[in-house]
Amino acid sequence: MPKEKIRCSWCLKDELYMQYHDEEWGIPQHDDRHLFEMLCLEGAQAGLSWYSILSKRNNYRKAFNNFDAKKMAKYNDEKVEALLQDAGIVRNRLKVHAFIQNAKAFLAVQKEFGSFDKYIWQFVSGKPMINKVNSMADVPAKTAISDAMSKDLLKRGFKFVGSTICYAFMQATGMVDDHVKDCWKKKPQP
Repeated sequence: MPKEKIRCSWCLKDELYMQYHDEEWGIPQHDDRHLFEMLCLEGAQAGLSWYSILSKRNNYRKAFNNFDAKKMAKYNDEKVEALLQDAGIVRNRLKVHAFIQNAKAFLAVQKEFGSFDKYIWQFVSGKPMINKVNSMADVPAKTAISDAMSKDLLKRGFKFVGSTICYAFMQATGMVDDHVKDCWKKKPQP
């Protein structure tokens, strides 16, 4: 009988969580569209569980043109009202407007830096930070780096990008590796 994979405890509640943990969480991401999607979705999570957003992810992709920032930046009041009627997403006016504003800020960052990837990964000097995590109790909600990222994103006009959201984004996109030491996904420390 094959041995069960050891995983981080947070993902053991549900198959969707386990799939997300195994296939995405903590894996370095460099695709601008995907990074933008994750920044938006982490912001949508504010005040909610990640599960509630993750389970609606495909609905978000459909509602927001697969996170095409160029299209989203052009959304008008009519589109906002349609989104607020979409039961497949969290219908919060501030968060919907934040997605649109973030699309505009995202495009400005791409123009300035050549890519959002180049801009966002500078906060970790271009390579993942592999943290020593014995248990999930060792994982911080935010760090000095997520504080700096949040401050800079806010300065550039992004919304729903507080330090805790930025740290969750860093975990989700592999900028930090917070897998526990026994997890099959944990990378060795350099």
